[in-house]
Amino acid sequence: MSRRVFAAAVLGGTAAVALGGCSSGAAGPPGPSAKETGDGGVDEEEALARAYTFLDRRVDEAAGGARQGLPRSYTGGWMERHHSTVAFTYDVALTVIAYCARGNETDLRRAGALAGTLLALQEGDAAGDGRIRQSYASGRVTAAGGLPAVAAAGSFTGAQAWTGLALLHVHRAAGGTPYLAGARRLAAWIQDHTASATGTPGYTGGLPASGPPLTWKSTEHNIDVAAFFRRLADVGGDRAWADRSAVATGFLDALWDAEGPAFWTGTGTDGATVNRSPVPEDPQSWSFLATGEARHAGSLDWALDHLAAEDGGFSGVSVSDADTSKVWFEGTAHMAAALRRRGGDGDGERADRLLATLRAAQADAPNADGYGIVAASSDGLRTGDGDTLYASLHTGTTAWFALAGLGADPFLLDA
Repeated sequence: MSRRVFAAAVLGGTAAVALGGCSSGAAGPPGPSAKETGDGGVDEEEALARAYTFLDRRVDEAAGGARQGLPRSYTGGWMERHHSTVAFTYDVALTVIAYCARGNETDLRRAGALAGTLLALQEGDAAGDGRIRQSYASGRVTAAGGLPAVAAAGSFTGAQAWTGLALLHVHRAAGGTPYLAGARRLAAWIQDHTASATGTPGYTGGLPASGPPLTWKSTEHNIDVAAFFRRLADVGGDRAWADRSAVATGFLDALWDAEGPAFWTGTGTDGATVNRSPVPEDPQSWSFLATGEARHAGSLDWALDHLAAEDGGFSGVSVSDADTSKVWFEGTAHMAAALRRRGGDGDGERADRLLATLRAAQADAPNADGYGIVAASSDGLRTGDGDTLYASLHTGTTAWFALAGLGADPFLLDA
């Protein structure tokens, strides 16, 4: 169910592709320690620039072959020791969106190259139906016409929607009909394979690598679909996608607990029975980022209160209420971005504190390199859905930090 799940196949060194004219990705000087800044903080502009340098290095080490390869999601720590060379599609999409958000010439070149590989993977997929897979092998693709190998063959709804959002961001930033056409194919796949009127109308989890379709519905996935379909309607002018977005938004309304106030996780396999455990962070922050609905804005306060976590001198939020013993830095960036968008009394200060935590983590968290940001404040953070997160440098977390630092909302095309 989680888009964060570590691929079962841990692949050895593979090959991937070229982005002409980019930096070599050679190691630079170490980043500053938070202690070196004197006031316990790290310069905001420098920290943001270093985050993009980290993304550049991951992208560029997968360049230089016949096609731009995909950047590995995790570096260092537990994940490095277990030889992970997996590129999660969600992380690739976030990296593309982060590049579009800053939007300089080199950023857009890298974003376009990654988006081109995603389009090629969609076009070359064995199913031939417009889907994308959950993860792929990272690294350079040296064979002419070659593509990154599939690592995890499931096609979950959230990954389809995030890939579609990434393609729309590139389309908006750089133009090009192939990106819009690819986004439309992904949207059609979601509609054809996951739309369900059973129980609470909405969108189901997608297709596993094998076996029958997933019949549970995730609040997180429906947020992704609501935003993707709404943006597709805005760009393409097709009212049908706005109507379908409203179905996903209706699912969010049904999973809203006004007494919380918070969003429940989703439904069971019957598509109707509400799943109340664990309660994750991302629906609380993503819902506001995606919809801007004031009536649901209290979910941010619920997350700050119920998912607060402290560990190793860092403070932020955790993945879910199943384990608040460690800080989930990606979710902490979600919250900073959402608070900045909400803009209520004290929200700016709260967001600044969360961003200061992320800058400190960039400098001093376990396995920090001064550039990227690790997934968790220490190893062993349980998500509550069977996964575990580690203090390994993570492209997805770093991209979210970049977006929050810029005040950008990945669910929108104009912010």
